[in-house]
Amino acid sequence: MNAYVFPGQGAQFTGMGKDLYENSAVAKEMFEKANEILGFRITDIMFEGTAEELKETKVTQPAVFLHSVILAKTLEDFKPEMVAGHSLGEFSALVANGTLAFEDALKLVSQRAMAMQKACEITPSTMAAVLGLEDNVVEQVCATIDGVVVAANYNCPGQLVISGETTAVEKACEALKEAGAKRALLLPVGGAFHSPMMEPAREELAAAIEATTFNTPSCPVYQNVTANAVSDANEIKKNLILQLTAPVKWTQSVEQMIADGASLFTEVGPGKVLVGLIKKINKDAETHSA
Repeated sequence: MNAYVFPGQGAQFTGMGKDLYENSAVAKEMFEKANEILGFRITDIMFEGTAEELKETKVTQPAVFLHSVILAKTLEDFKPEMVAGHSLGEFSALVANGTLAFEDALKLVSQRAMAMQKACEITPSTMAAVLGLEDNVVEQVCATIDGVVVAANYNCPGQLVISGETTAVEKACEALKEAGAKRALLLPVGGAFHSPMMEPAREELAAAIEATTFNTPSCPVYQNVTANAVSDANEIKKNLILQLTAPVKWTQSVEQMIADGASLFTEVGPGKVLVGLIKKINKDAETHSA
């Protein structure tokens, strides 16, 4: 079965999407529509902007989403039999399988970015990558730390991202190194994504998601929150709301997709991060970058 996967924040690069804009009338039309919806020319920043400009949350999330969704639209024989997206990438996946209309998803992604930005400004918070420990050891260590620090991204075996209040994350990094982590390093992110620190953003986004039409998908989506195949529009909506404060179960999602018959994973969007993670989850998995 053909599985299509979509990357999240962090995959952006200067010049992303420019070739699509220049070589496809469909892509150009979608990019111009996006400029109109967002109220600024995001294409100028994507094609010519600096890395700093691209790193702004209000730009990054829509930019990665647009690159993924528009690239998918230009692919020949794009017939996904299962889809999944890493964090923000879940919105791209939901356009790919017809759950969300392109315009609606872009508006939600933009609102999500702004809501997350606001939540980040309330309390100093951050994330850290932990390498070389079993997931359950990381969870156990985080549970012993005072303050908010939780497992946020289960990326692949031996690579887990933790998230929470800055001081708690720093203390957890020290404790994790003592517990045998090869590395535990703070990430250059604006805040504690996929943790309870995102509760204000979750509440704000929930209202926007509830007001958006969700269609019956053409194929199942393996959602971050459950790591299981979901085809019910209302369940997809519920999981998408929970996603902001819950961990991204990427390892578990990929394992489940393989168990359910995924024979080829195609990453659609900027970079090849997910292809790399999938190979670490299952070295025999066949992968491809669109």
